Amino acid sequence: EGGLPELKSSRPTWALSTLFSLRSSLENPEPRTRARGIQLLSQVLLHCHTLLLEKEVVHLILFYENRLKDHHLVIPSVLQGLKALSLCVALPPGLAVSVLKAIFQEVHVQSLPQVDRHTVYNIITNFMRTREEELKSLGADFTFGFIQVMDGEKDPRNLLVAFRIVHDLISRDYSLGPFVEELFEVTSCYFPIDFTPPPNDPHGIQREDLILSLRAVLASTPRFAEFLLPLLIEKVDSEVLSAKLDSLQTLNACCAVYGQKELKDFLPSLWASIRREVFQTASERVEAEGLAALHSLTACLSRSVLRADAEDLLDSFLSNILQDCRHHLCEPDMKLVWPSAKLLQAAAGASARACDYITSNVLPLLLEQFHKHSQSSQRRTILEMLLGFLKLQQKWTSEDKDQRPLNAFKDQLCSLVFMAVTDPSTQLQLVGIRTLTVLGAQPDLLSSEDLELAVGHLYRLSFLEEDSQSCRVAALEASGTLAALYPVAFSSHLVPKLAEELRVGESNLTKGDEPTQCSRHLCCLQALSAVSTHPSIVKETLPLLLQHLWQVNRGNMVAQSSDVIAVCQSLKQMAEKCQQDPESCWYFHQTAIPCLLALAVQASMPEKEPSVLKKVLLEDEVLAAMVSVIGTATTHLSPELAAQSVTHIVPLFLDGKVSFLPENSFPSRFQPFQDDASGQRRLIALLMAFVCSLPRNVEIPQLNQLMRELLELSCCHSCPFSSTAAAKCFAGLLNKHPAGQQLDEFLQLAVDKVEAGLGSGPCRSQAFTLLLWVTKALVLRYHPLSSCLTARLMDLLNDPELGPAAADGFSLLMSDCTDVLTRAGHAEVRIMFRQRFFTDNVPALVQGFHAAPQDVKPNYLKGLSHVLNRLPKPVLLPELPTLLSLLLEALSCPDCVVQLSTLSCLQPLLLEAPQVMSLHVDTLVTKFLNLSSSPSMAVRIAALQCMHALTRLPTPVLLPYKPQVIRALAKPLDDKKRLVRKEAVSARGEWFLLGSPGS
Repeated sequence: EGGLPELKSSRPTWALSTLFSLRSSLENPEPRTRARGIQLLSQVLLHCHTLLLEKEVVHLILFYENRLKDHHLVIPSVLQGLKALSLCVALPPGLAVSVLKAIFQEVHVQSLPQVDRHTVYNIITNFMRTREEELKSLGADFTFGFIQVMDGEKDPRNLLVAFRIVHDLISRDYSLGPFVEELFEVTSCYFPIDFTPPPNDPHGIQREDLILSLRAVLASTPRFAEFLLPLLIEKVDSEVLSAKLDSLQTLNACCAVYGQKELKDFLPSLWASIRREVFQTASERVEAEGLAALHSLTACLSRSVLRADAEDLLDSFLSNILQDCRHHLCEPDMKLVWPSAKLLQAAAGASARACDYITSNVLPLLLEQFHKHSQSSQRRTILEMLLGFLKLQQKWTSEDKDQRPLNAFKDQLCSLVFMAVTDPSTQLQLVGIRTLTVLGAQPDLLSSEDLELAVGHLYRLSFLEEDSQSCRVAALEASGTLAALYPVAFSSHLVPKLAEELRVGESNLTKGDEPTQCSRHLCCLQALSAVSTHPSIVKETLPLLLQHLWQVNRGNMVAQSSDVIAVCQSLKQMAEKCQQDPESCWYFHQTAIPCLLALAVQASMPEKEPSVLKKVLLEDEVLAAMVSVIGTATTHLSPELAAQSVTHIVPLFLDGKVSFLPENSFPSRFQPFQDDASGQRRLIALLMAFVCSLPRNVEIPQLNQLMRELLELSCCHSCPFSSTAAAKCFAGLLNKHPAGQQLDEFLQLAVDKVEAGLGSGPCRSQAFTLLLWVTKALVLRYHPLSSCLTARLMDLLNDPELGPAAADGFSLLMSDCTDVLTRAGHAEVRIMFRQRFFTDNVPALVQGFHAAPQDVKPNYLKGLSHVLNRLPKPVLLPELPTLLSLLLEALSCPDCVVQLSTLSCLQPLLLEAPQVMSLHVDTLVTKFLNLSSSPSMAVRIAALQCMHALTRLPTPVLLPYKPQVIRALAKPLDDKKRLVRKEAVSARGEWFLLGSPGS
C-alpha cells in the first residue's frame, strides 16, 4: 500500500508488474488461490483503472478473457476485473466487442449469483455508453448474446438494469435482426409485474419501478405490436384487476409510437375489451384507464398519414363506437347512458376530426332526447352529456367557421339552454348555466339576440333567493366569464340594469332597513364585482361602487357598517379580477385608492355636530375592509407605478398633502400623527395597507420620519386600534428594509421604545404589541436579533399582567397574517421559518415550563401548544416522544384556549403516529372523555373528534377501554348543541365497531 502513490512515476510498467508479482497466485493449481489472486488484482483495477495505459489495458483484457475459461470459482473475480476495464478511457478499439463475445461464449450468466449477474449487466451498460458504434458492428449477434444473458433473470435489481439495456437496444437503433420475437419473449414473460417488496427492503425497489421500466420496453417499438397486442387483450379480459390496469396503461403508452398499420388487425378486439370494461367494470380505476386507452387509440388513428388507396381506419373505428353506443342514449331507463357518453367523449377528445365526426352524429340525438323526456332529472342527465361534447368542441374549435359542426345546431342549443335556466329544478338550472358559459366561449356562435337573452337570464339568476344560492353563485361566475368575452353586450344590457338596481337599493336604504331589499342590494353589489372582468366594464362599474360610498359619506342613506363592508368586499373582488390585466390594475388603484382615502379623511375631520353616518367609515370592521381593498389593489402594481403612487400617499399622512384626493376641500388639516387628532389616527391602518403591500424595491419617501412617527404612535395608549396599526406598519417596513446601518438604527429605536414601555405605566400593552410584531417581522426573515426578542417574549410569560397575552403571542409568530407580512404583499418570508423557530425556541419553552412557578405554567403550555399546533407534522413526529408528556399535561390546564389548541395538535398525531400514541392510551382516553363535558362547545367537539381518531390506534390496545368509552359517550349524545351530538354519534359508532369482523 505504501508504494501505490509512486505508481504514477512508473506508469508504463506498474499494472503489468502487479500482474507479474501475483504470478505465483494466478498460476496456482488450487482454484481458490487463483480466485483470491485475481480478486486482489481486480480490486486494485477498480480503484486505479483511470491510470492504465492502452498497452496495459490490452494485456489485462487478454489475461481476463483467458481466465473466463477457468474454474467457476474464479469467474466472479474475473468479471469484477472486466468491469473495471470496461470503465477505462484508454480502451483500444475492438476490445469491447472481444470482451462481450468472450462473456457470451464462455459464461453461463444465469447460473451465477445475483451480484455477479449484476456485474455482467454493468459491463454491458458501460460498453453501450462508451463503445456504441463498436457494439453495433456486431449486428444482431449482440442482441442475441444479450438475450442469452438475460433469459431467466428473476432478481428485481438485475431486471431494472436489464430492462434499461433492452430499452437502449431499441431506442438507440441497435440491430435486432431476426431476434425481435425472442427479445420480446425474454422481456414480456414478466408482464404483468407481480412483485411485492419484502419488508424493510434495503434496496428500495418498488413494484411501480419495475412496471414502468418494463412498460418503457414494451412500448418502445412498433415491431413488438404483433406480439404485444394479443397479450394485452388477453390480460384485459382476465379477472385480475392489476393485470387489467397494467395492460390498459401499457396500451395507452404503445399508442404514442404505433400507427394504423400496427393496430389495424386488432382494433375490433381492443374496442370490444375496452367497451366491456367501461360498461361492466366494478372498478373506477379500470374504467378511467379504459377511457384513456380509447382516447389514445383514436388519437393514434387520427394522426396516421393515409394513402389515397388505404382504408380510412379512423372513420370505420368511430363508426363502430357510434353503432355500439348511440342506441344506449335512447333507452328509456337510461342505465347505460353515462358509460356510452364517456366512451364517445373519450374518442371525441382525441382529435378535431374525431370530435367533429362524433359530435355531428350525437348532438341531434341528444337534442331529440331532451325534448322527449319531461322529467327534470332526465333532462339534467342529457344536458350534462351534451355539455361534455360542447367542451370537447371548444377544445378543437376550427378556424373555418363553415366547418364548425355546432353552427348547424346553434338555434336548438340556445333554445334548450334557455329552457334549462328557466326550469324550476335548481340542478337543471346549474347545468344550464354551465352549458351557457361553454356555448358563449365558442367564437361567433351566439348572435346579438342570443347574447341579450343570455344576459337577461343571468341578471335574473343573480338575484335569486337564499335557497337558490348555488344557482346565484354559478350565474355570477358565468357573468364574469362571458363579460370578458362580450364586454359590449354586458355594458349595454347588464351594467345599466345593475346601476338602476343600485339606485333603487340606495332609495330603500334611505327610507329604512327592509331585509328583503337589503338582500337584493347585496346581490347587486356582488353582481357588479363579478361582471368586472374586462377593462371597459371596470371603468363603468368601479365608479358606481365608489359613488355609492360617497352617498354614505354625505349622509344621504341610512347606512350601517355592514353595508359599507359589503361595498368594500365587492371592491376587493373587483381588485382581484383587475390583477390579471395591468391596465385595469392601475386604473383601479389610481381611481379607488384616492377615493377611499378621501372618504376616510373626510369622515375623520372634527365637526361641531359629529355625524353618525360619517363615523361608520371609522369603525374597526369598516377600516379593516378598506385595508383589504387597498392591500389587494397595491400588491400587483409594477414597481414604476407603485413608486409613482407612494409619492402622493406617504406625504398625505406625514404632511397633510391632500391635493391628489377627490373632493379635497376639508374643514381642517389632516394630521394623523398629531396628539390632538385621535380620530385621524385610526386611518394609519390605511397607510399600513398601502406601504406594507409595495414591492420591496420601491423607495419610500421620508422613510426615516415615517418610521419614527410610527414608532411613537405604536406606544400611544389612547387609541389601541391606531397603536396596533402603527406597530404592524412599522414591522412590515422593517421586514422589507435591506440590511445595513439604517435598519440597525430602526431596530435599536424599537428595542429602546419597547423596553421603556414595558416598565410600569399605561403603555405596557402597546409596548408588548410592538414587541410582538417586530419579533414576527424579524423571525420571518431570519434576522439575528429575532432570537433576543423571542427570549424577551419568553420572559414575559412569567409576567402577572402580560403573561397570557405573551402565550397567545406565539400563535401570532407561527401563523400567516392576512394584512401585513404576507408573501402576496412582498414580505421577506423565508422557507421553513416555523421549523427553525421550533428548533431554536421549543427547548427553552420546555425548560422554562419546568422551572416556572405553578401559577404561570399554563402560559408556557399555551405558548408551546400554539407552536406545535402550527408546525408541519413531519417535523413534529420525531420530537413527539419527548413532548407528548407536556401535551398531555396541557389537557389538564383550565384554559380553554390551551385545551383546544392541544386537542387540535393531538388529533392528527393519533392518525400519523399511532405506535407512539398507543403508549399513552390510558391517559388519552381519560382526558378526552373528561373534556367531552367541557363548558366550551369547541373543546367538546375537538375532544370527541380525538375520541374518534383514537380508533385508528391498534385494536388490541383499545379493546379493554371499549365498554367504558361507549358508556361515557352516551352523555354527549344528549348535548344541547347539534354539532356536539353529531361528533358524539360519529365517535361512538366507531367505538361500537371496534374489533368487529371486517371493521
